[in-house]
Amino acid sequence: MPKTDTILSAKSLRYFLQLVSTMNYTQAAEILGITQPALTQQIKKLEHAIGAPLFGQAGKKLYLTAAGKEMRVAAEKLLGTISAVVDNIQAFTRVDKGNISIGILNSIEGKVLSDFLVDYHKHYPNITLTIEVLNHKDILKCLDNNELDLALMYAKGDPVIQSQFTKENIYKDRLIILTHKDTVEKYQECIPSRFYSRKWVAYPADFYLRRVMQNIFGNRNKLRVPITSSSTQQNVKMAQNSKYDTFISQSYYLQHEDNINSLTPVYLKGDKEFDISLVYRKGKTEIPRVKNMIKEFQKFLDKKDYSSRLVEKSE
Repeated sequence: MPKTDTILSAKSLRYFLQLVSTMNYTQAAEILGITQPALTQQIKKLEHAIGAPLFGQAGKKLYLTAAGKEMRVAAEKLLGTISAVVDNIQAFTRVDKGNISIGILNSIEGKVLSDFLVDYHKHYPNITLTIEVLNHKDILKCLDNNELDLALMYAKGDPVIQSQFTKENIYKDRLIILTHKDTVEKYQECIPSRFYSRKWVAYPADFYLRRVMQNIFGNRNKLRVPITSSSTQQNVKMAQNSKYDTFISQSYYLQHEDNINSLTPVYLKGDKEFDISLVYRKGKTEIPRVKNMIKEFQKFLDKKDYSSRLVEKSE
């Protein structure tokens, strides 16, 4: 008896399932692009390997035997498994197929990344994209657990990022204070002590920009925060509708300046710029689709830089 692993090839199983589909040797052979005798021979070899007939005949009509019904179920499962394996391998090795998961820090203005992803998807429609907006801690956790391929986030001074991840700096950002004070001018640089007594609509204490702000104030001058929100849009809106000030990133302000008209933007003396960076695990660029996306993002920014795209108005 021939070895079943020789006979039960993907080709022979496809021939079998095609005959099951048509129940007609002539039609099945035409669809498969082979001669009817060649198909008949393949089915006979398969039956010989199994040790039982797969088809019976009543008059001119074919029908599946009990063994044939079992073989149909098995063949569908086997070919499904083979297809899944091939898809997984192609998804790993091809630049134009698979999934890419991207995280974006919740206090970063996402316009530039969103514009890029729309453009990218036009060129790579078979890449499925998953985008999650997360806080700093959750992004690092997801990157470490391989739940994210890439992340757009603030990365300066983070020892975990320095030691475990690769980062590519995209844009130098800065903190902007939005204040109700009528004794300051737009974009004026003010000493921090002028704001020690102010009350704030602010991000939660573990947010990157909140920590940047507190570092500027120092340990002795705790921020007075009656209202806490994780949404930059809500922070600005609540500050506009109250007597409280707020602070956001320069990148967010540049994009939304036209909608912020009752608060004056100022800088604090002694503050430091911080980078918006593309962060990913070391070794991620060994995956072709991830490496290609990073390259495409850089080409996107080479055509028009991050800063210019921030102030670009939607058509």
